[in-house]
Amino acid sequence: MHKYRLHFDQSTHMLVPAAMIQVKNKIAKQKSKLKNLSTSLFNSKSLVLSQTTPYEIIAEYKQTRVRYYASPDKQFKEPLVFVAPLAINMAIYDLYPYRSLVKHFQNSGFDVYLVEWGQYNYKDRFLNFMSFIDDAIPHCIEQIRQHSNSDEISLHGWSMSGVFVMLYCALHKPNQVKNLIVLGSPVDSHASGRTGKLFQKANQLIAKNKALQNKIYSETLPKSLIHTPGLLNAFGFKIIDPLGWIQSQKQLLLNLDNPEILYEHATMGHFLNRMIDYPGGINQDMIFNVWLQNPLKNGVIQLQDKNIELKNIECSLLVGAGRSDQIVSEDAVKPLIELTNSQDVTFTLIPGGHLGLMSSRASANEFWPFMTTWLKHRSSRI
Repeated sequence: MHKYRLHFDQSTHMLVPAAMIQVKNKIAKQKSKLKNLSTSLFNSKSLVLSQTTPYEIIAEYKQTRVRYYASPDKQFKEPLVFVAPLAINMAIYDLYPYRSLVKHFQNSGFDVYLVEWGQYNYKDRFLNFMSFIDDAIPHCIEQIRQHSNSDEISLHGWSMSGVFVMLYCALHKPNQVKNLIVLGSPVDSHASGRTGKLFQKANQLIAKNKALQNKIYSETLPKSLIHTPGLLNAFGFKIIDPLGWIQSQKQLLLNLDNPEILYEHATMGHFLNRMIDYPGGINQDMIFNVWLQNPLKNGVIQLQDKNIELKNIECSLLVGAGRSDQIVSEDAVKPLIELTNSQDVTFTLIPGGHLGLMSSRASANEFWPFMTTWLKHRSSRI
């Protein structure tokens, strides 16, 4: 019978039964899995692959820095400028050496700039939307224009930074923004699935108590009460999509012998576990204004003494939503295409959830080439 066949064992240089070889291989495989599990639990940092693409810091403003990723074969005059959301670290833009958004556009012929906000803490609790759309972003864009020797740029915002870039363009009506890309950003926030319904219901309840409504919406809440530390932001990000987080842990446990899954799980975990503080003023504007009151549904938002209207956006516009985004759904994102005065508007669905639309293999294979083609057709060849 086959189980009694003899096979040469390389480790002992002896002839042994085939069944013994199989048992030995299974034991070795289990040992390897246990070792990988131990590394994943206790030394996951050694598995992290993110942020390996070289860059240069070309400008600094307060805590903000501007990274420059030069294209090895520049083909287009206008650089692509990524504006990062708050709370996250910059790893999402350069997540893996083999799947990096900045490297993809570098290799597609674009010089790339990334605006990173640095580390915020309690002393920054008074920062709000205007601190970014009327101060930091205009300053950084001017520095980028000078460094790139290009009067015009293409601007990219995802999640909260998508709100930043659309409001920056609506407020300043900048001629220098040739192309605007907004991904996974709430415009009709109450239309965003269960999350949107929760905010809509909360807003209705608040409206029944005028004293409470005035307290919350008049910006008199102490910013110290609504400032959220990075650890809390990381936890909140996970519980918004608990099934997704559980599924990722399950996938790891079922594939401990798969190096790619091991490295990618550690890299994404490193990203999710190192989120940055949300200043209290930002929470005031994002949660109590954008999400609760939902003014952008009507194309306008009041920030301090400024009335900002989305109809002021006139540049080419690409709007995208994640097909399975549990945070900002298609219905919450898509209304933007009807609220601007752009004569060149494109809407598309992107494979993945709120993170996946930026970093998943499916997005890299399907959406990144689409976005690149869209941008190439609207950029000036050198």
